[in-house]
Amino acid sequence: MTAPFRSPRPARHRARSGPRRRPPGPRWGLRIGAVTSVLVLAASGVGHAVVTGVESGIGRVDAFKGMSDRPGGGDGLNFLVVGTDGRDKLTPGEKQKYHLGGAPCHCTDTLMLVHLSADRDRASVVSLPRDSYAEVPAHTDAVTGGQRAKHAIKLNAAYAEGGPSLTVRTVEHMTGVHIDHYLEVDFTSFMRSVDAVGGVEICTVRPLRDSYTGLDLPVGKSKLNGGQALQYVRSRHIDGSADLGRMQRQQRFLAALIHKITSSGVLMNPIRFRDVADTMLKSVRADSGFEANDLVDLGQAMRGFTPSSSEFTSVPLGDVAQPVPGVGSTVRWDPVQAPKLFQAIREDKPIAVHRDGKEPRASVVDVPPGQVQVQVGNGSERTGPAATVTSALRATGFAAPAGPAAPATAAPATATAPGTAPRTVIAYDPRWDRSARSLAVALPGAELRPVAGRGPVMQVTVGRDRQAVQRVRAEEPPQKPGGISAITGDEAVCP
Repeated sequence: MTAPFRSPRPARHRARSGPRRRPPGPRWGLRIGAVTSVLVLAASGVGHAVVTGVESGIGRVDAFKGMSDRPGGGDGLNFLVVGTDGRDKLTPGEKQKYHLGGAPCHCTDTLMLVHLSADRDRASVVSLPRDSYAEVPAHTDAVTGGQRAKHAIKLNAAYAEGGPSLTVRTVEHMTGVHIDHYLEVDFTSFMRSVDAVGGVEICTVRPLRDSYTGLDLPVGKSKLNGGQALQYVRSRHIDGSADLGRMQRQQRFLAALIHKITSSGVLMNPIRFRDVADTMLKSVRADSGFEANDLVDLGQAMRGFTPSSSEFTSVPLGDVAQPVPGVGSTVRWDPVQAPKLFQAIREDKPIAVHRDGKEPRASVVDVPPGQVQVQVGNGSERTGPAATVTSALRATGFAAPAGPAAPATAAPATATAPGTAPRTVIAYDPRWDRSARSLAVALPGAELRPVAGRGPVMQVTVGRDRQAVQRVRAEEPPQKPGGISAITGDEAVCP
């Protein structure tokens, strides 16, 4: 029997310093994170008695033990979602197949700060680089039991030194954001959860291979099982982007997982819910304040959730390889932009530009448009098309210089004579074929013509068939200098 919708209950969080928070409404934060997203199934149309049974399978941890001098609050609800490298419950065959050999470091492999807006219309997910420079407060070492003074550390090592509590304290100190709930998942629960929902679809515009994790994905759409999904979100040796690229892939996977859960009918099927919950809850840990009633509220709010309601970003960075004696190479947060991001979280403001539903989503391309140099010339009797196309290409990020249109004679000699071109042509050097294909996505229907020796600059000759320029973006968009780069969930999932 489905539990009726109940009005929001007063918050039961621990006492805190600073302004009193407005009591949160339905708590649907558990939809975030690989496993935490699936936990929301517990609350949708299943009934309070069933949810109570599911709750008993969640491992508990006192993530707020002995904490004081905590940040004050704003509106909304904040979760710290961590992924650890625990793999004890995986079989030897699984460890070998998915390259999970070796001893775990007992540290946080993934850290995400998730903010649920006060009106429950938006979820903001901020990835925290695991190699971020941090200063942990004085604490009791979780391994030796001895007292340790405040010292420098990489953020992911806080878990090994002081467990969930020190991790929460460190994140709150670095961000100024009050954490309401702590959620933890390891490799085992991640894999089992993805398998329980039937796998997740991921799209990529170039092959993804990582010999360290065994990841091997072709161009296009791939349906990943639990082990493959773990390879995808762990891979950091695909290209030079290392851990930063890995965080962006984790965000895309999370958006795809949310889409799978909300569009597959799992939330409305009590029998399937039971199968999923029984499979994946055994390895999840949450703070003791997260209760069955919270799960019911979460599911009620989750019913209207779509990927466009979510937004993803990473902490703006300054120095990405700053050596620290005794710690190693660390990542420094941007001293201006990072505080602005966390201020937006505290003030319950969006961090991404949300489309109104009428504007088409940007197509994902292999080469970031800012790295593609373009010259545009007229190939028809009209004199204005080249300037219009140049402006549109610049608007979507291409390096297309403004000013007088480039002469159409820059196109290959075999091209149609200027003034009579029936079709738009992209002339390119074969050595820059990836850039040319990325540009062609922005100019659907254009003809690609290889011209040896042209160099890195693409030549576009606008024909009589000129169409509107399609918006594009990189698969892993770089951070904007002096700003915060964020995407919405509907931009991250497969089209």
